[in-house]
Amino acid sequence: MGMFWLLAFILWQIIPTQAAITVGGGGVGINIGNAGGGGAGVWIGGGINNGPTPSSPSVSKLTTAYTPLQAWKSAITDDPLGILKTWVGSDVCSYKGVFCAGPGPFVAGIDLNHANLQGSLVKELSVLTDISILHLNSNRFSGTVPDTFKDLSSLQELEISNNRFSGPFPAVTLYIPNLVYLDLRFNSFSGPVPEDLFNKRLDAIFLNNNQFEGELPQNLGNSPASVINLANNIFSGNIPASFGIASSKLKEILLLNNQLTGCIPQGIGLFSEMQVFDVSHNSLMGHLPDTISCLSDIEVLNLAHNKLSGVLPDLVCSLGSLMNLSVAYNFFSGFSQECSKLSFRKGGFDFSLNCLPGRDMQRPQPECLVIPGGGLSCLRIPSARPLVCGALLGNLEVNVTSTSP
Repeated sequence: MGMFWLLAFILWQIIPTQAAITVGGGGVGINIGNAGGGGAGVWIGGGINNGPTPSSPSVSKLTTAYTPLQAWKSAITDDPLGILKTWVGSDVCSYKGVFCAGPGPFVAGIDLNHANLQGSLVKELSVLTDISILHLNSNRFSGTVPDTFKDLSSLQELEISNNRFSGPFPAVTLYIPNLVYLDLRFNSFSGPVPEDLFNKRLDAIFLNNNQFEGELPQNLGNSPASVINLANNIFSGNIPASFGIASSKLKEILLLNNQLTGCIPQGIGLFSEMQVFDVSHNSLMGHLPDTISCLSDIEVLNLAHNKLSGVLPDLVCSLGSLMNLSVAYNFFSGFSQECSKLSFRKGGFDFSLNCLPGRDMQRPQPECLVIPGGGLSCLRIPSARPLVCGALLGNLEVNVTSTSP
């Protein structure tokens, strides 16, 4: 019933009238209209038929939905949980995983998470232009996303994680006009990621645990998304020097377990709302930028398993919201007073296997004789100390422009 209530709330948001939610039969009902009654009925997931009789245009919408749903059912080759046994007859609102809203009603969403279905997506699903959510997490769907999905004009959430999709990045997702949540995690997509992805007005981008490769697009930091997860792929090259210049509202970015090299760019400090920054398990080099000290909301800062060096400064270890800091398996050779305090706290702070003199659990001395990337020149702001976070943007724009070809 918890899922019914969640979907009831989501679907209620798209109806701009007063609503009262009731539970009965096999699903959740929402009565739409004024407090005095007389409103239309909305039926979610249970085929509730105790509301007013739908008008013929609405019946037509449900009749239209029957054909693509049956086409999709025919493309599903294994249904071990017997979910599709309910996909019989013209009452599509009674199909398990199909959710209807109104007034109408019409098919407003499909949620088949954890259904363990095997098969593929079919082009006919593009007929369902009223659906706002398509959740297919944890199934065995393969192939790719049909090009016809660009016609899903109401779709806001596309979640196809933990399946067997493959091929290049599904470019059709860039043309779904109202999409705000894109989840392609745990599939076998491969090849480069298009720059246009980070120009699209998405709030969440989950591409982790695929086989995407190539350099990160230069406009990565332009995205209006609050969460970007590119972890566990095969991305290589540098984090773009312009990262952060657009001053986006990014709260979480995960780039761990790729093949990234070069420096952590100064622009990181411009993400004033950043809470999670994880670039662990790459090959990043050079010194940490002082601008990390401007991440006033940062809670998780994971730099472990890279080739970073230099002194771990007070500016980083004194961040007020920091709950988890790992710089393990790097080549840091200096330790500030504030960082020393953190090292004695239990859990959440890991400084092991660096080159810190007088500290336990460090690298053997021979490994510290040659620092990787010792000659690497990272773009840094040539400004006087103390660093003024509010003045970062202008200085960074000047420096990035001066280094551009």
